[in-house]
Formats: sequence, structure tokens, C-alpha cells
Amino acid sequence: MSRPSCTKDCQNLRRRDNRAVPGGKSMSKTLTDKMLGKLVERVVETYEGDSGINFIDAANLPVRGQILDILELLFEVLFPGHTGNKAVTRSNVRYVVGDLLSQIYTELADQAKRAYQYQCRIRKCGDCDCERMGRKAALELLEALPRIREMLKGDVQAAFDGDPAARSYEEIVISYPCITAIAVHRIAYELHVRQVPLIPRIMSECAHTKTGIDIHPGARIGRNFFIDHGTGVVIGETTVIGKNVKIYQGATLGALSFRRDERGRIIKGGKRHPTIEDDVTIYAEATILGDVTIGKGAVIGGNAWIKESVPAGVTVWSPSPDLIYRKNTKKSKTRTQET
Repeated sequence: MSRPSCTKDCQNLRRRDNRAVPGGKSMSKTLTDKMLGKLVERVVETYEGDSGINFIDAANLPVRGQILDILELLFEVLFPGHTGNKAVTRSNVRYVVGDLLSQIYTELADQAKRAYQYQCRIRKCGDCDCERMGRKAALELLEALPRIREMLKGDVQAAFDGDPAARSYEEIVISYPCITAIAVHRIAYELHVRQVPLIPRIMSECAHTKTGIDIHPGARIGRNFFIDHGTGVVIGETTVIGKNVKIYQGATLGALSFRRDERGRIIKGGKRHPTIEDDVTIYAEATILGDVTIGKGAVIGGNAWIKESVPAGVTVWSPSPDLIYRKNTKKSKTRTQET
């Protein structure tokens, strides 16, 4: 069997190689020590004066992989036995939970210490006891776990009550992305309000990557919260959500605009996201922007664009688009099939 001829692209590439070498002789490039040395210098030069994406001399940064491991341990405490990694029974539950809490405390205290050390390096403060602060943050999170668990019970109940397709609580805990996202958020929020650097955002972005639900760790969310389907939901940093709120996929609780200083840079902080009061339902793809208030019991229809406050107990929706109906013909069906 004859070998297939080179494609035009391959022939062009070969001609370029020949032109690049004196005498037109083809020579495959290899990475020599001299080339490597020059390349190293060129890359290292780009590190100078740039602290934004460099982690040189920063061995004290929290380790993302270990943060994710800590989340797994926390989930074992919040939903005992759900991962199958540990066999939990009535007779051994105290030993299992004690071991988990001890491990979480040790690992989280170390990661929080690293986060505080990073902050001290950036702020150039040399008198902080980062190790003590790390232990304090870890202990306070552990003390918050019973309250977080009570909140999550309400979230699971809200999912069961709000989704006619839900068959059991176990199905919701094991498979629903909203429970993963909300549980991670309730953990991250406790660290965020204690001003632990980096770690809350690492946790929330882990949940974002895994579930498609983006909740900033600074958002304040009440009891019995349910996100149906979940994909594409965005909840901004200064959002406040009351009790018994239900949100559908693609909804955005975002900022309308950002204040800027005289140099055009965004001014950080300030309330810039919505407040959602109790018993509100927000349907798919609705967008609510700015420091507005959606009153108690309001319903926001799908695809609505909201930039102003909504009174309690009302329903808001966008006018339906005009639908155009055209009878299919034999010719148009044939053309569609050909396409």
C-alpha cells in the first residue's frame, strides 16, 4: 500500500523549516543548554516587579488542595456517612466525629495561619500572631458547626418541599448541586465574617467549579434556602437573602455599577447588591441589579430585568414576546433536512 502524500499544510511547514536553516537543509530543533539558559532568563525577567501572579517567597500561602480536603472532612461532619469514606454507626459516631473535628482543627488552623501570614506580608505588619489567629478561626468554625447543620436541615427540607421530583432527603443531600453549593457557602461565610483571607474564596470557587452556582462568601443567606436546578445562578458579595427564598437557574443577584476613584479604579466595598426579603421566588434567568429591595412574598418572573425596588406581595414579569407561527411546507422541510 502506498503511503499517503503530505497535506498542503505539512508541505508548507517543511518549506518553512528549510528556509530557516542555512543551506536549506532540514534540521529538527532541540532544546540545548544555551537555549534553555536564555529562555530561563527571559521568563524570570517577567517576574520582576510583579506581585499579582507570582508566588515566589510565599511558602506561607494556603494550599488549595488542602483546603478542598478540609471541605471533604467538614462534609463528613455535616452529613455523616454520605461520602462512604467512613463507616458511621450509632456505636462509633462519637469516635468518628471526634477524630474528624481534631483533624479539621489541626489542618484548618495551619491553613488559616498561612492566610494571615500572607496578609501580613502584603500589609507589611510585623506584630501579628498569625498562629494564634489561625487557631482561633479554626476553633470558631468548629463551634459554629451545630448551627450550620441546623441551617442545612432547613435547606434540605426546602429542597424537598419545593421540588416535586425529589423522592427523599438522602437523594437531595447526595445528588443536588444546590446543597453542595449552599453547604460550602455556609462554611465559607463563617470564615469570611471572621476576616480570614483567601480561604473563603477558595472554598466558594471550588463549589462554583463543581456546581455551576456562584455564591460569594460574603453574601448573607437566611434559613430554608433553595436553588432549583442551579446552573448559572450568581449571588454577589453584599447580597442579603431572607428566609424561605427560592431561586431558579440562571438568576443573577448582581451589582448595577461600580463607583470609581479619580484614577478610574473601582472603589471596593459598600452595599451594591440586592436585598431579598422573606418568602420571595425568583424564576429562571431573572436579573436583579444594584442595592434594591425585593419585598416580602414578591415573585420575580423569568427573564425579568430589575433595577429598582419591588414592593412586598407583588408579581413582576416582562411582557411576553410576540410569537410568529408559520405553517411548514414540503419545500421548507426538505431544505431543513438538507441543512
